[in-house]
Amino acid sequence: MDKLAEREDPLTVGAVAKRCGVKVSTLHFYESKGLIKSSRNSGNQRRYNKQVLRRVSLIKAAQKMGITLTEIKEQLDTLNGKTAPSQQDWQRLSTHWAKSLNERIQRMERLRDYLSGCIGCGCLSMKACPLYNDNDKLATEGDGAILIDRVP
Repeated sequence: MDKLAEREDPLTVGAVAKRCGVKVSTLHFYESKGLIKSSRNSGNQRRYNKQVLRRVSLIKAAQKMGITLTEIKEQLDTLNGKTAPSQQDWQRLSTHWAKSLNERIQRMERLRDYLSGCIGCGCLSMKACPLYNDNDKLATEGDGAILIDRVP
């Protein structure tokens, strides 16, 4: 812990929730997922260092971009958990997430284009529909929407 963080009074869960614009239950959830950390005072109440404010802000920004909490945690685990994420940290994380988002966007566009034939005609023809699964032949290949998962 840096010297400044040691001198600052820790924040209550309510104060962090208010400053970050989230519910207390959200902070508890983030903590249960290992995204943030707290300490406990003598009354066993959660207390947070001020660096958690920037960390929660980073989590919220990433979530707004569609990044999953699992992906967020993976990247936050690469940071020094004792200090607030820096602008350099954010640049590294956002570059990583931008690549992931671009790949997801491209996959969704291909999926959209693949399905447009069925949506366009509205017939869902059992003769021509690529989603049709006569006699459940695809069950031998695995669970879920096998054909949709094959969209490149």
